[in-house]
Amino acid sequence: MTLRNHPLRQAAIALTLGLLAATANAAQPAAKPAKAVRQQAAPAFKPILEERALELLKATSARLAAAKAMSFTATVSYEYPSKLGPAIVYTSRYDVAMQRPDRLRVITVGDGPASEFYFDGKSMMAFAPAENLVAVADAPPTIDAALKKAYETAAIYFPFTDLLLADPYAALAEGAKLAFYIGPSGIVGGVKTDMLAWANDDVFIQIWIGADDKLPRRMRAVYSADPLRLRHDMELSNWQLDPQLAADAFVSQKARTATPMAFAHPIVAPPPGVKPLMEGKAKPAKSSGGTK
Repeated sequence: MTLRNHPLRQAAIALTLGLLAATANAAQPAAKPAKAVRQQAAPAFKPILEERALELLKATSARLAAAKAMSFTATVSYEYPSKLGPAIVYTSRYDVAMQRPDRLRVITVGDGPASEFYFDGKSMMAFAPAENLVAVADAPPTIDAALKKAYETAAIYFPFTDLLLADPYAALAEGAKLAFYIGPSGIVGGVKTDMLAWANDDVFIQIWIGADDKLPRRMRAVYSADPLRLRHDMELSNWQLDPQLAADAFVSQKARTATPMAFAHPIVAPPPGVKPLMEGKAKPAKSSGGTK
């Protein structure tokens, strides 16, 4: 779809014409008082959701939800205010392995402190290897519920959380007001992708989805609650669907001998615009094979 005929452009034109008309009316000489007219409420905003964009989002969500296990690498760059004015960029890499419904491991390295997160269906563990500190807490029996508790209890949040849930589409498309297909791209992850974007009241997201395998390859977000409109960029690579994962992949022997600390909120605030996980019940995942 060209920008000339895009619904967003048409909506913007309509809004602009409305503002111009209002300005013109305000500039006219005052007329004689008219009889009071009952004022009608403005019509509610109608979401502009392009079907092609929603179908692609459903396709990538279905591919992820169908996998009994998966692993991937997320390289995340996020902007941060600087004293010089323009934002500076920090980068972290997350190596992720999960097995539905109750196993998750996230190893994080990058410009910030290294960290490790483990969930085995009974407990969850946050380990800081450099400081040799560990926090352990009882956990609910599913990945969805464990991630929600980790966020609420200790502000542990991963930028790819929605991709791990049993129903990714419900989380990604929640409250969508705008959704549109942008076009093809061939330079992300070395594969052909389809670009689309959507927005709700909290965030504007652009995503690149593999044209053939329907796996998410890149996501870019700007949170509406952030007054600086700082950008968060995530590239997703090294996808493996339904790999053979070792039984001990979701525990850490080093963490067992580390100094214990409370599994609780840190002093620092969470990233701007980040909100808690959706509270809906997760749907059971279906099995599917394939790797990339």
